[in-house]
Amino acid sequence: MRAVVFDQVQGTPGVREVPTPTAPPGGVVVKVLATGLCRSDWHAWAGHENITFPHVPGHELAGVITEVGAGVVSWREGDRVTVPFVCGCGRCDWCLSGNAQVCPDQEQPGFTHWGSFAEYVALHAADTNLVAIPERVDFATAASLGCRFATAYRALVGRARVTRDEWVTVVGAGGVGLSAVMIARALGARVIAVDRNREALEVASRLGAEHTLMADGADIPAAVMDLTGGGSQVAVDAVGSEQTCADAVLSLRRRGRHVQIGLLPPVNGNPRVPMARVIAWELDLLGSHGMAAADYPGMLALIEEGSLRPDLLVERTVGLAEAASLLPGFDRAKPAGMTMIDPAL
Repeated sequence: MRAVVFDQVQGTPGVREVPTPTAPPGGVVVKVLATGLCRSDWHAWAGHENITFPHVPGHELAGVITEVGAGVVSWREGDRVTVPFVCGCGRCDWCLSGNAQVCPDQEQPGFTHWGSFAEYVALHAADTNLVAIPERVDFATAASLGCRFATAYRALVGRARVTRDEWVTVVGAGGVGLSAVMIARALGARVIAVDRNREALEVASRLGAEHTLMADGADIPAAVMDLTGGGSQVAVDAVGSEQTCADAVLSLRRRGRHVQIGLLPPVNGNPRVPMARVIAWELDLLGSHGMAAADYPGMLALIEEGSLRPDLLVERTVGLAEAASLLPGFDRAKPAGMTMIDPAL
């Protein structure tokens, strides 16, 4: 099969012919019909994740099952499926309680094993992790759910528990940030979107952001305080840097809730967070690490009825070769939405 491969940290990605995977026990092989290019893929390429080489990235995917491994009960060849980017083992207490996203023995396509920037991908513990794609949901939309949209949904619904009329500040208007804007509005919240890309902010405004702020050296927390009369109840860092995390935390009102979605690379061993404010104002710091397959039905129901439209976030579709060229600079990219990959292109 054709796949995007790189051989070392920050090595040049290229498209190569590599062996097609076989289904592991309890798992399946999926023909990839859509897969997303995400900042998390860049983190793996940049050396912020523990991966082995040569490596095939890619963790947001949708496609059709082409091979079923021994022991799989619920799935057959030809089934239309997607999968969370965190695949639980299916046996531990966390998986059995519906929290596979924090499984200690988790697998992650594109991180713990070869991922979906390829024509085919192997997936583990299929009966725990696979999600059926409704006929009315296309493959690109389904793939967009695997990391960014599902992560934003769980961050706001399951972790921050956003309620109607609360202020939500979303720092970063890329794929996951725009997902958060859309979901917050669907929940009846009032949204402020922050980004350095004016085009991305225009998209955020169209998706329901009440205010947008350019991250061009301005004092973002002060601006949020003015707009909200004392700070937002909820803040989301959808980028993952010391600056964006600090801007989000410092934009909160007293006893506010911060959700960290963007991966924070360590600085001198650990990322720095404004903990003095966290302590003094009794702020809640919440992590959000994807969403288990068990939680997908409610989200898919909202998509089927049209309340949520993740398809609106897909900005462009590229082939494997273009994806390989885009990956090294994706931390500096300015797409106002999601970049999807079609391995057939």
